[in-house]
Amino acid sequence: MLLPFLAVVLGLVLLVWSAEKFIDGAAATSRWLGLSPLLIGMLVIGFGTSAPEMMVSVLAAIQGNPGLAVGNAYGSNIANIGLVLGFVALLAPLAVHSGVIRKEMPLLIGVMLLTGYMLYDGWISRVEAVLLLGALALFIGVSIVRSRGQQDDPLVGEVSEALDSKAMSRGKALMWTLIGLVLLIASSRILVWGAVEIAVAFGVSDLIIGLTVVAIGTSLPELASSISALRRKEHDMVLGNVVGSNLFNSLAVVGLAGVITPIEVGREVLIRDWSVMTFMTLMMVFFAFSWRGRPRRINRIEGGVLFSMFIAYTGYMVSIVVMS
Repeated sequence: MLLPFLAVVLGLVLLVWSAEKFIDGAAATSRWLGLSPLLIGMLVIGFGTSAPEMMVSVLAAIQGNPGLAVGNAYGSNIANIGLVLGFVALLAPLAVHSGVIRKEMPLLIGVMLLTGYMLYDGWISRVEAVLLLGALALFIGVSIVRSRGQQDDPLVGEVSEALDSKAMSRGKALMWTLIGLVLLIASSRILVWGAVEIAVAFGVSDLIIGLTVVAIGTSLPELASSISALRRKEHDMVLGNVVGSNLFNSLAVVGLAGVITPIEVGREVLIRDWSVMTFMTLMMVFFAFSWRGRPRRINRIEGGVLFSMFIAYTGYMVSIVVMS
């Protein structure tokens, strides 16, 4: 039993480190390729912060543990809103200026409703998974078009500052992108093996492990990058990381896993996990949205609400493991 626990710890530590290197390398490489800072902030960083979830979920689906894949995606979304955004807003109120991020929020709500519809019959079929990936492709296309006309968005300056603070040569950027990707795959394999072994030993489903330990672990890159952005007073990047990552988790992570193998989803996922995820998404949008065209701040009280919801949900999930 000791070896699976060590595998989870080692896998998570290596996953967080490799994800950071992959994100830095991929962002710098994208800059060398001529992508705009806005597009890097909207797509490259969003994709990079979801890379751990993608790797873990794809490997879990290949190895016949699709419940771990779904749990990882939805649990990470809950952790991103409650642990990452909520905790960071507790440290300092977050001013929301970016119009791009505000336009992505209704899309995120639409994606939540779409996934709820797919979960209703207890299955995510390959056709539905392809639909999710198609929605992702559409989102990427719209983002590319939109980025050309909104270069004055506040997010542009924040991403540019973040890229300047971690400037790399072309060769170094490519090196860290490749090294980060290889280590992401290796650490994901270690983490999935340990998580499945622990689930079997405790007699709980891989879904529960995915919703708790693995989800929190794969959300640590978002937490680290968000705290770093907060120190640089890049508030829009904090919210952008969460919104972008949750979009990629819902579309790419579940979509890729579902294409590999159809995913049977218990009724409790819709009633419990999807409901919590969607409600927290709505709360985040309500707190961040500017209803009268004025800059909005997610204050400490609102951050505390989101963080408390995450703690309550996680506590409930832990109680399921303890009482099983």
